[in-house]
Amino acid sequence: MKELKSVCDSKIFEILYNKYADDVYGFMFYKCGNKSLAEDFVQESFVKMWSNCKKVIFEKAKAYLFMVANNLFISDYRHQKVVLEHQKIIPNAVTSETPEYVLEEQEFLKKLQTVIGNLSEKQRVVFLMNRIDKKKYKEIALELDISVKTVEKRMSAALKEIRTYIKGI
Repeated sequence: MKELKSVCDSKIFEILYNKYADDVYGFMFYKCGNKSLAEDFVQESFVKMWSNCKKVIFEKAKAYLFMVANNLFISDYRHQKVVLEHQKIIPNAVTSETPEYVLEEQEFLKKLQTVIGNLSEKQRVVFLMNRIDKKKYKEIALELDISVKTVEKRMSAALKEIRTYIKGI
């Protein structure tokens, strides 16, 4: 009979942490784009796994961590939406921008966020690494263990999709 590994065993838990923490961090960083927030999501995911260790099956620990991290991200995203809605109520400082310009800028940012969110994961990762992390194609290729040509194709497809979705760029 196969011996079951318990996630409640501190040595097993440490093995799981060492094995999956970087993967969960990478996943969360590219979901939220914020290093410290991604680290918080990773930490909280492992805390929840430890708290529920009797319910977590060893073989499903990775899926559990990713699910918890994603749920934390969604909760945080919803909270941030509420915060932003309340900030809109507070009168903004006097600016020289017309209300039409401010509205157009907000609409553009919404469209940009939507289209980036709709990119395939591979395209989004390459796009964010290049545009947010300011990494060169060669660096991205090395980090993702793909060819520079593949990076170029993914970036080109991402930019094409963005241009199609947001007219006039």
